[in-house]
Amino acid sequence: MSVAINVENVVKKYDNVTIIPDMTVNINNGEFFTLLGPSGCGKTTLLRMIAGFNSIEGGKIKFDDRIINNISAHKRNIGMVFQNYAIFPHLTVRQNVEYGLKLRKINKEEMKKKVDEILEIVKITDYQERLPERLSGGQQQRVALARAIVIHPSVLLMDEPLSNLDAKLRVEMRSAIREVQKQVGITTVYVTHDQEEALAISDRIAVMKDGVIQQIGTPENIYTRPYNTFVSTFIGHSNTFQGFVEINQDGTYVVFRNGYKVKMDNLSEECKNGQKVLISVRPEEFSIAAEGIDASVKNRTFLGKYVNYEMSFSESSEMMLDIEFSQDVGQAEKIMKEAEKIKLKPNSLKINVFTEDGERSLIKGVKRYE
Repeated sequence: MSVAINVENVVKKYDNVTIIPDMTVNINNGEFFTLLGPSGCGKTTLLRMIAGFNSIEGGKIKFDDRIINNISAHKRNIGMVFQNYAIFPHLTVRQNVEYGLKLRKINKEEMKKKVDEILEIVKITDYQERLPERLSGGQQQRVALARAIVIHPSVLLMDEPLSNLDAKLRVEMRSAIREVQKQVGITTVYVTHDQEEALAISDRIAVMKDGVIQQIGTPENIYTRPYNTFVSTFIGHSNTFQGFVEINQDGTYVVFRNGYKVKMDNLSEECKNGQKVLISVRPEEFSIAAEGIDASVKNRTFLGKYVNYEMSFSESSEMMLDIEFSQDVGQAEKIMKEAEKIKLKPNSLKINVFTEDGERSLIKGVKRYE
């Protein structure tokens, strides 16, 4: 039976180095929860603590209300899928999937039923008598997934399971993993550094940096309303500008350093007139308009559906900036040429505004943890 996972004030140290200083996160029963962050941020360390492979120097980890800190890994009833598949090369697909059930001494009739069912769910029935050497990378990953799920674990843990696959196969497999997880309904913790992958498959995402969770939220909220500039720039691309708040009789504005200003109706009431802020605008949130930020095309990259532009503009007399602008080819009246001069207008409904140090959003309703 699937369980909720509660991580309470957990600390992880290696010798005298603290990897995770103090982490609390609650993962719901049946949820697909992704740990996302750059290499070395502690996401795999946390996964291994949940699995029982790493010790815990402080705090508690619970499956529902049961503290598992001192329970050995093989008694936690977890399924694990690794980056390198870790399937047995001398066993057929079916024998690999049966392995965990044999360790649990499941009778042959029940084992056949369980294996047949999971082979069908993961769509590898036709390959069940093949050895792994005769399978593609994606098929081998399906075998690893089937073997992890067939034992009916309380929790499924996946550590960068798609990083060894090519781009097309990764897209195919992430859809398969999400479909299987929904069908089985098992609590899943998934580790990746791939932002697009996390956005595509997760119920919620925890963005990590230096062992600290920066934000937890749905993919939509993480992308559209990041809590700080780290999340804003790590999830997709984002252009960040220095600016300040202007409050007058006409309303509240954010003002870019070159004087261009945008009226904002969703800034926090804590904002003060003249307050310095950071303004974040994603490439697709600009449009070409009669009024806006003066810019010129520095480079362009044609990607079929979109054209990505690297734009140059003078934000002030002392400072030159490059920004990114993404144009939907289907909606564009024309494709711009290098050195072409235009005005870019940011969408006021999509702009994100942060404190001057970038540590906190100043948009109403943005939460660090959801």
